[in-house]
Amino acid sequence: MRRISKVLCAAALMVSVSAVQAQQNLSIATGGTGGVYYPIGGGLAELISRHIDGYSAVAEVTGASVENMGLIHREDSDMALALADTVYQAYNGTGQFEGRKLDVLALASIYPNAVQIVTLADSGITSLADLKGKRVSVGAPGSGTELNARALLESNGVSYDDFSVQRLNFNETADALRDGDIDAGFWSVGPPTSSILSLATTRDITLISLSLSEIANAQMAEPVFAPYTLSAGMYEGVDKATETVGIPNVLTVNSGMDEELAYQVTKLLFERVEDLRAIHPAANDTTIEFSLVSTPIPLHPGAIRYYEEIGVSVPDRLKP
Repeated sequence: MRRISKVLCAAALMVSVSAVQAQQNLSIATGGTGGVYYPIGGGLAELISRHIDGYSAVAEVTGASVENMGLIHREDSDMALALADTVYQAYNGTGQFEGRKLDVLALASIYPNAVQIVTLADSGITSLADLKGKRVSVGAPGSGTELNARALLESNGVSYDDFSVQRLNFNETADALRDGDIDAGFWSVGPPTSSILSLATTRDITLISLSLSEIANAQMAEPVFAPYTLSAGMYEGVDKATETVGIPNVLTVNSGMDEELAYQVTKLLFERVEDLRAIHPAANDTTIEFSLVSTPIPLHPGAIRYYEEIGVSVPDRLKP
């Protein structure tokens, strides 16, 4: 009996080990911890781990959009969040990815980023032109923030040669502004974002508003840009609305992702969206309608299966 008991225990242990081994771990590439990608990606990872049998997921800190496209192409990450202009360039082999089309498809567009240009209230900077001669953070290297900053500036006659360029992530930009090490900083992120919220509690800040002509110039340079208004009171001490541009954020995957998994993740995203909204208000814009209007590249067949299953028409431009 003792021998039989040992055999049964060993068999149970083998089954247990096999079950653990069968659990597939997924990586979601996000951005820095001071932005929105990380909490949204973390929330999605938790949902996958809880609700998709056989899978667990974790959010990974990265340099954000540009780096994330490489991670997806090489299949070093299973999913990634990235700005629509970066995703479009990666898919088409243009811009930062000139001459090398990356293997990337979309599951959905999640929410719009807003380009937020922040300075201290007593800096005297009130326009893009005022950035000339100043110390300006344009975002982390390899980030969508820098792509957006460059497009916005150059389309309005301001080049990197006109100011001292700093490439800092969101938290570093906030710290440098607080400490007087830079004069202004760019964020391209879903508002409100934690690093600006924190900065506004220790320093009087202001946001630079764009003119209608500056917004139009930016849209000519980047068709994915759209007018966006940051509401008054979003950040402490900022009591006026700020006119800027917004850019969709896209949940991307490699075309080689299993179709059933892509279907399950897309379904989970929309059926459990209230869970994401409880984590960050940016997910208030996570809707089927926003996704189908804003996604800049074709959808994965698994995602298309979900959209069609719920009875919505997928535009031809989103079919691979």
